[in-house]
Amino acid sequence: MAEFREITNTQELSEILNESCQRKIILFKHSTTCPISGRAWGEVQNFIRESSDEVLVVMIKVIESRPVSNLVTETLGVLHQSPQILLIENSQVMWHVSHQQITQDRIKKALDGETQPLIL
Repeated sequence: MAEFREITNTQELSEILNESCQRKIILFKHSTTCPISGRAWGEVQNFIRESSDEVLVVMIKVIESRPVSNLVTETLGVLHQSPQILLIENSQVMWHVSHQQITQDRIKKALDGETQPLIL
């Protein structure tokens, strides 16, 4: 099963980016007031439960932890959307999707390298 952690401050984000040099990080930006984000959260939860990958899944609640969410956009250079998934390796975004594109299957394929890498 994948490991899960919610982060709420910028120091934790810095730690996560450092940790991405050791293992892959799935970062999920979640809006607790949006039904589309609620559906995406269900997909992420299914992935966490069923995954055998040694991956860390990190959630940022974009309303409650807005400074952290904004820093993700600023630091990683990916336009903010929510819900949004970013695959991070070596402090770089390798792949991302948002809204209805967030599915358990797409997350798994990204981790397995079955998707096109992101060109920023």
